[in-house]
Amino acid sequence: MIRLELRKMRRLRTTPILIVLVVAVVALSSASQFSGTARASFDDPAAMPWASLLLSYTFMAAMTSPLLTAVLASRLTDIEHAGVGWTLAATAGRSPGALCRAKLAALALVLLPAVAAQSLLVIGVGLVAGIRVPLDAGPWLGYTALLFLMDVAFVALHVWLAAVVENQLVSVGVGLLGAFLAVFCLLAPGLFARLVPWGYYAVISYATQRGGDVVYASPPYAWIAAFLLLAALVFALATRGLDRVER
Repeated sequence: MIRLELRKMRRLRTTPILIVLVVAVVALSSASQFSGTARASFDDPAAMPWASLLLSYTFMAAMTSPLLTAVLASRLTDIEHAGVGWTLAATAGRSPGALCRAKLAALALVLLPAVAAQSLLVIGVGLVAGIRVPLDAGPWLGYTALLFLMDVAFVALHVWLAAVVENQLVSVGVGLLGAFLAVFCLLAPGLFARLVPWGYYAVISYATQRGGDVVYASPPYAWIAAFLLLAALVFALATRGLDRVER
C-alpha cells in the first residue's frame, strides 16, 4: 500500500512541490546572512551567528511547515475523492483507515530527506556567506529531528481531515491558520504555545532571543514527547473510526 501511495505521489508531482518549498525556506532563512550587520558577526563566537541563523530558520519553518503539510496531505487524499478511490480500495480489501495510515507512512518517507536537505542547505548557505565560527551541530540535529516529527504529526492531522471533509479548501485553510498560530507562538509566552497544537513548531526551537542576544535553548522534551504520543494515539483512533463508519 505504501508503494502504491508513492506511485500516486509521482503522478501528483509531489517531489517538485517539495523542492520548491525547501528552496523557498532556505532562501528566506538565509537572506539576512548577506547583510553587512550579519557578516560583521561571522568571526565572533560571542555573537553566536549559528544560533541566529537557527532562529531565523525556525521562524521560517514555522511559517511554512503547517501549509506544506496541509498541501501534501490534501493532494494525496483528494485523489481518492476525485476518482472514487475509497471504493476501489475497499474492493481490494483496503479499509479507509488503512489507506490513511499508508498515506501517512508514504508522506513521512518523502518528508524525511526533504527536512534533512533543508537543514543542510541552510547550514551550507551560512558557510558560503562566510560564518567562520565552528558549527554547534547538536542544536541543528535536534531541531531537524523534531521538525520532521512535527511535520509527520500534522500530516497525520491533514490526512484524516482531508479524508472526512471532501472540500480540500477546509484542510488547506486549517493549514494557513496553523501557520499564523505557529508564528504567533514564537512571540507568545511559552505556556500558551504548549496549549496550541501548532505552537509546538515554536516549542521545538533550540534558539531564542534574550534581551538583545540570540542564545541556544533546550526545548521541553517532556511536553514534546507527550504531544507526539497524543497525536499518534488520536490518529490511530480516528483512522479506526473511519473503518467503523465504512462498515
